[in-house]
Amino acid sequence: MRIPITLLLSLCELPALARPQTPVTPHPVRAKDLLRLRAVTDPQLSPDGNWVAYTVTSADTAKDKTDADIWMTSWDGTQTVRVTSTPENETSPRWSPDGRWLAFLSGRQEGKGAQVWLLDRRGGEAQRITTVKDGVSALRWSPDSKRLALIGQIDLDTAKRDTTKARPIVITRYHFKEDIDGYLTTTRTHLLLLDVATKKIDTVTTGAASDDDPRWSPDGARLAFIRTTHAEPGTGQQTDLFVVDARAGATLVRLTTQRGPNDGPPAWSPDGKWIAFLRGDDPKFYAYQELKLTIAASDGSAPPRIVTEGFDRSITGPVFTADGASILAHVADDRRESLVRVRVADGTVERIIEGRQAVLEFSTANTAPSKIAVLLATPDRAPEVFAFEAGAMRQLSHQNDSLFAELAIAPSEDLTSRSADGAEVHSIVVRPAGTQAAQRLPTIFYIHGGPKGQDGYQFSFDRQLFAANGYAVVSVNYRGSDGRGLAWQRAIFADWGHKEVLDILGAADEAVRAGIADSARLAIGGWSYGGILTDYTIATTTRFKAAVSGAGSALQLSYFGSDEYIEQYELELGPPWKSKDLWLKLSYPFFQADKIRTPTLFLGGQADFNVPIIGGEQMYQALRLTGVPTELVIYPGQFHGLTVPSFRLDYRERFLAWCEKYLKQGGPVSKTK
Repeated sequence: MRIPITLLLSLCELPALARPQTPVTPHPVRAKDLLRLRAVTDPQLSPDGNWVAYTVTSADTAKDKTDADIWMTSWDGTQTVRVTSTPENETSPRWSPDGRWLAFLSGRQEGKGAQVWLLDRRGGEAQRITTVKDGVSALRWSPDSKRLALIGQIDLDTAKRDTTKARPIVITRYHFKEDIDGYLTTTRTHLLLLDVATKKIDTVTTGAASDDDPRWSPDGARLAFIRTTHAEPGTGQQTDLFVVDARAGATLVRLTTQRGPNDGPPAWSPDGKWIAFLRGDDPKFYAYQELKLTIAASDGSAPPRIVTEGFDRSITGPVFTADGASILAHVADDRRESLVRVRVADGTVERIIEGRQAVLEFSTANTAPSKIAVLLATPDRAPEVFAFEAGAMRQLSHQNDSLFAELAIAPSEDLTSRSADGAEVHSIVVRPAGTQAAQRLPTIFYIHGGPKGQDGYQFSFDRQLFAANGYAVVSVNYRGSDGRGLAWQRAIFADWGHKEVLDILGAADEAVRAGIADSARLAIGGWSYGGILTDYTIATTTRFKAAVSGAGSALQLSYFGSDEYIEQYELELGPPWKSKDLWLKLSYPFFQADKIRTPTLFLGGQADFNVPIIGGEQMYQALRLTGVPTELVIYPGQFHGLTVPSFRLDYRERFLAWCEKYLKQGGPVSKTK
């Protein structure tokens, strides 16, 4: 970073698509293409609206790790700069309001956790400006560009101890473990203030609670943030909106009192009178919250008011418009993900970016209200940064253009089915490119996790990979999924593996009836709740000839106290000694393992605290005892999500090999009804 930015810009004048390209013949997606796919995230529009910074994560195959770097592209799309290029991860780019600085988080240099680094846009090398002992997880500039609000990892145990020897892990918390974070002991996240000029840090919040999502008031005098009071038996996790003067020792003001989630990030109105946030419901609906857009008086003079009371979809990421009359936000709606404008006065929702696509993130600047930077994905292209202005969308980043120029992408279709109890279910179908309408194919039912999530109109590498290998792929938005309203989400409350399986089987029936699927060659698989539903499904029916259960579970009783979901278990199911019959009912895949006939591959991360590997181990042992073909694959050192590039590739190759063995090796695929 010793080269002046102006020189860097001159070296990057031509956008990627303008450079000479050698024509290539597109080929179907191959597993190894996964390692070339770059993940673009976190677009941030500069205060003057002339640049967008974003993060690009790619695979370093030589070191078998991922590397995140910061890039930026001019609003007109003519100039692109790679801002960082170290072997460590750089993330969370944030512009100073005066436009002079770009701050970011990086793990470069020695130390635990990420620290804040500062880059002067006039040129020079980035400088580290924090040394918070356990690292920084979030940063936010003050309006005058002189201070940064930080979320720092703070260890409440201040006793001086010998760090050269291993110490026992002492647990006192009710919710005591979390995936990636590990065992939760004395560390909390708290709000800090950094003076950029002096590098002095003041502690604003302390105590046993944890804080996140700081946002400055327009005048720079106060900070809004979300505080989490950690769960105790009978309470569930409580999150609330707080405001505090931006100085050490200031008194915290709590603006919400409703039991349950009051989530962020908070957003200030331009006049500083109101704060928008997201309100949930009773904590017992831990996994099934439909967040409502809500506003609170920043001085606490009026009770919070739900703005989208009559809007039956979850809203996230609120940002006030420059005039304060509306709030921009993100909505998941039946396979779509849209950008909406909500009128504060009456809650009217206007979709301003919608269609068969997914708006994943967005960024605005009050000084350039006509411009919105958008992270957009479509069924045939991975997420990239786009400029949205005057109702038109224009691509800015081109991180994956060269890859997609080489790929033959299969089209995505809609599938509507009816379950046995009459529920209408919506799915996404991908078939190999060039497939004839009457051509029945071996079919993989690829089930999303969550359950609060949805398969929608965005690029899925896995669906494309499976289709490229000759399979039709059906992704079912079963009951419990997002995007279909509150009743749809809560239909599976304390009733796991019932309605979801009905929905999967109904979609299978429809795929066969529609001439898509060969009924004799059906497979099912998924990760997390997708793996859990795979276990439920193969214990319900023998129609699937192959199954792949990633990070799944079947003996739910064994997860009480061994994973991170103690609040959900207590409030949704009740303690096992009080609701033993329900726990045994929900554990039916394990207790009906002798009825399973589907050859099943089980996989998981060795260090997973979300859905511990014991779930796969137990089902593997059960099928070994009953003589059903099975394998168990454990990825060492991995948490719930696989991050090592070779492991991510291995999972997909094994998935395909398993389906190849049990769906295709029996002879040619039927081409007729």
